[in-house]
Amino acid sequence: MDSEDDMHDANDLESMDDDFYSGDTGMGSDNGDGAYDFGDNESDGSEDIISHRQQQNYIILSEADIKRHQEDDINRVSTVLSLPRVSACILLRHYNWSVSRVHDEWFADEENVRKAVGLLEKPIEMENAQELCCGICFENYPRDMMSSAACGHPFCGACWRGYIGTSISDGPGSLSLRCPDPSCGAAVGQDMINFLASDEDKEKYSRYLLRSYIEDNRKTKWCPAPGCDFAVEFIMGSGSYDISCNCSYGFCWNCTEEAHRPVDCSTVAKWILKNSAESENMNWILANSKPCPKCKRPIEKNQGCMHITCTPPCKFEFCWLCLGAWSEHGERTGGFYACNRYESAKQEGAYDESERRREMAKNSLERYTHYYERWATNQSSRQKALADLHSMQTEKCCLQLEKLSDKQSQPESQLKFVTEAWSQIVECRRVLKWTYAYGYYLPEHERAKRQFFEYLQGEAESGLERLHQCAEKEIQSYFEADSPSKDFNDFRTKLAGLTSVTRNYFENLVRALETGLKDVESADNQATCSKSSSSKSIGVKIKGGKNKVAGIVYRSVGPSRSSDGGNVWSCERCTYANSKFANTCQMCHLQRT
Repeated sequence: MDSEDDMHDANDLESMDDDFYSGDTGMGSDNGDGAYDFGDNESDGSEDIISHRQQQNYIILSEADIKRHQEDDINRVSTVLSLPRVSACILLRHYNWSVSRVHDEWFADEENVRKAVGLLEKPIEMENAQELCCGICFENYPRDMMSSAACGHPFCGACWRGYIGTSISDGPGSLSLRCPDPSCGAAVGQDMINFLASDEDKEKYSRYLLRSYIEDNRKTKWCPAPGCDFAVEFIMGSGSYDISCNCSYGFCWNCTEEAHRPVDCSTVAKWILKNSAESENMNWILANSKPCPKCKRPIEKNQGCMHITCTPPCKFEFCWLCLGAWSEHGERTGGFYACNRYESAKQEGAYDESERRREMAKNSLERYTHYYERWATNQSSRQKALADLHSMQTEKCCLQLEKLSDKQSQPESQLKFVTEAWSQIVECRRVLKWTYAYGYYLPEHERAKRQFFEYLQGEAESGLERLHQCAEKEIQSYFEADSPSKDFNDFRTKLAGLTSVTRNYFENLVRALETGLKDVESADNQATCSKSSSSKSIGVKIKGGKNKVAGIVYRSVGPSRSSDGGNVWSCERCTYANSKFANTCQMCHLQRT
């Protein structure tokens, strides 16, 4: 996607005004070429953005954390309601591990709650006899070989183990186990499971109980990454839905798909469905093939004459243009490379509808292919960058950083800017990937908003490529150097600066797209829109005369590089295209030579 290449290389960030990062200083020019700042959204807002990044509206839980939280909740309910731990666990399980709901329901109507969950107010002892009859196998056993729940119904150990084992084998429903007596609803707690069940069944039951704490609790979810055992506790109603798990997988809390800001969940669902559906296959068939007039099988023609022979067993011969039998064609109809019948019928409008449908299918396919290919390319680039980041954090690459530290006489703590750059590249690739799904579903009739979006997207691509180039290519010379490089500190300043600038731009871009570019008004609706402007127009205006869209500063810069070469000169340091009337680079302030 074409874009202005106005993102600086940050070779000498210290020489730039601090206001560039704040986003309030426009780079003056005589022309009104629109561009967006890669800086923060307010002059004093850098601390706010840093604070915003540090805010985390979720907590990553390991298995030990889950067990500790579960025990804490059980103990809280047990203490407040003066109940045994097992009874508190049954209550919490019934009310989806919500402590507040347990308290509310219990104090509102204790009797109904006990009845609903199977907790008897006064436990009943088994009949005091030397022998008791098992209610399942109807055999008599000594009393010390019988067991019962709080209801007092006696069953032998073998029947209990079979009953419990069958229930546990059926799945997590065993967490709501009741007395085997059909007329009894007394709950069977974990204490009886641990006393009567086999070791294997006890382990399964404990696993069900642990997973229940996450799966039945509306505030927690498992990380959807394959093989990940971490869970996430989310603080409702705060921040975005994006989650970054300790396993390095990012996902959306709301829909559990991969993290997809700035695109909403419904758009992601439509995009994923479209990518997996057969609709685009049918569009391709309609746009690039014609059905055999006899057997209706689609046939693609990419070269050769108009004489087509269908594959066996059909073998029907026909004309590609008019689809008539080839036996009726010859020199009088135009030969092998033309068809007079088709041309005559086309002039009379006989093929208008079919051609219109074919053209619509072709345009739809081309548009989808444009967005999908770029979406998939950024996904591949992100996977490659993620692999590079992981390798950067392995022992082998740590040795490389140690080697770099020795060669450049720099402490390893000063080399974190390298991994920070790669982390930012991975995140920006993810955002850029989803902007293509955003663009695909952007309404066609909102021309100004679409043009503006494509401009912002192009700037984002340009800036990210510059950061990627610096982190991947330019650093190699310092790994290969035999002695400390004099300009290594300049390189560190450059890469760290590019990382910061790119981060700020993408954060502002995400906020702008999440609000639907609502500050953009269509130029088509502006009666005062000037059509005589000599500068490049991106077809938008900002409401109320503001110069910002969701924190991205809109300002004047010099002519684009696509302008006539006689009107611009390129800076030797940052390659920025400046007006021929400027003696100093408007980006990095280097004097013109």
